[in-house]
Amino acid sequence: GDIVPVIITAYEDKSFDFQLKTTPAANLLKKAAGISKASGDQKVTAGSITKDQLKEIAEYKMPDLNANDVEAAMKIIAGTAKNMGIKVEGME
Repeated sequence: GDIVPVIITAYEDKSFDFQLKTTPAANLLKKAAGISKASGDQKVTAGSITKDQLKEIAEYKMPDLNANDVEAAMKIIAGTAKNMGIKVEGME
């Protein structure tokens, strides 16, 4: 039931390549927080997740993120969560 982005490259000889990406961070964050819609305003909290859930999402997203380690990936995902109005418990 998850959304999976795909990159399809079609060639002139009618062959093709496709590359599967990981589920978007926003979808993973909404699922972890148990909400159906993110907040349109960063000041309004739509939900919250734990630091462990954040780490799990960051580890899953590592192949698609421009990060050298899990801590940097966690900061990227935490920024996405903040923009969605999702509070990360235990991380300030």
